[in-house]
Amino acid sequence: MSGRCAISPILPTVLFAAIIFLVCGDGIIYKVSIRTVSRDENKISNSTITCVTQVQIESTLEEEPLQSSTEYKDDDNSETLDSLVVPSDLSEKKARIDWFRKHLPDFRILQSNNLTQQFDNRLLEFLSHECETQFFMTWISPARSFRGRELLAAESVFKSHPRGCLTILSRTLDSERGYKILKPLLDRAFKILAITPDLPSLFKNTPVEAWFDEMKRGKKDPGLIPLAQNLSNLMRLAVLYKYGGVYIDTDFIVLKSFMGLKNSIGAQSIDPISKSWTILNNAVLVFDKNHPLLEKFMENFASNFDGSRWGYNGPFLVSRVVAKVTGAKATPGFNVTVLPPVAFYPVDWNKIGELFKKPENQATSSWAKAVLAQLNNEAYGIHLWNKHSKSYIMQKGSVIERLVSDHCIICSNT
Repeated sequence: MSGRCAISPILPTVLFAAIIFLVCGDGIIYKVSIRTVSRDENKISNSTITCVTQVQIESTLEEEPLQSSTEYKDDDNSETLDSLVVPSDLSEKKARIDWFRKHLPDFRILQSNNLTQQFDNRLLEFLSHECETQFFMTWISPARSFRGRELLAAESVFKSHPRGCLTILSRTLDSERGYKILKPLLDRAFKILAITPDLPSLFKNTPVEAWFDEMKRGKKDPGLIPLAQNLSNLMRLAVLYKYGGVYIDTDFIVLKSFMGLKNSIGAQSIDPISKSWTILNNAVLVFDKNHPLLEKFMENFASNFDGSRWGYNGPFLVSRVVAKVTGAKATPGFNVTVLPPVAFYPVDWNKIGELFKKPENQATSSWAKAVLAQLNNEAYGIHLWNKHSKSYIMQKGSVIERLVSDHCIICSNT
């Protein structure tokens, strides 16, 4: 790990960071064992993060241009999340649909090419190799933005599963630039594949086939949230339904083997009184092929899609479906385990910043040591909540720095 720490020369910033630690430093890790119970979506707040240090995380990959084919270059350089966002001033549904229909050619993820036509055959051939565990990710952003943190997530998969397989559904990483990014893992003979998804094929014969067909023809309201985000929510459900395995977000560090997990989903938060889960999360999903709960998730996605409500087609979707099939009127046949927050989300989004800070005294050093021990002993991994933590510097001696050192392979961050 590099010895450099991002230290602001401005004294008030240092004092502010100290205050933040005092305010946010308690109660970092969940330690509750729970099973499936109901939840109340209305209790979940979408309030903005309050414990934030405004510093920039360093890129660990060089950003020099890479010569590639025109097709790859166009996808990589022009397909950004911003290009998939309906203008915020279009508050009326009809106006959004009209705008979306007009700009359909710009939504490259909806377009076919020679690589999408090879999707199923390429994926089946890749998965035909002996895979200890099948992992999946999605990446709809440009390849150039797949950097150190995302590569670390991939590394951590193979650190705990050296004979596992990792498939990244990504049009942009399935390119010369993407090959260069993933080459350090390929050179070490790890089984990793970035593959351009064929969404019509992926969604065919699933409950979302008709929904996607209408969306692709510009007959659905995409909403105000980036369509890429909602398509990622859907792609993870479909790929697990078609092929089975483990889905993880690209800001998730795997800490130990998933081999013992089966048909599992993790709770993000719990009620402090009842100890029942209040919300689940879809950043990590472990399911067998053709699992009926995945089918229910997709049915709910298609029938209740709302592209303007954050989380509605992701964490809130899996929460409301699991609550229905496992509640008081539970439907038989949905064998699913809800793991406690410590399994996948041991540190909540509003406390994740504490793990990036260097211990400054004996008390904080003891705290960091205890947190690290709990994570290594009790968690299958840790979600970094990239939306809230992407600006943090990974300071030397911090909990995150130690986790990275223990679970990286290439260790380009070190």
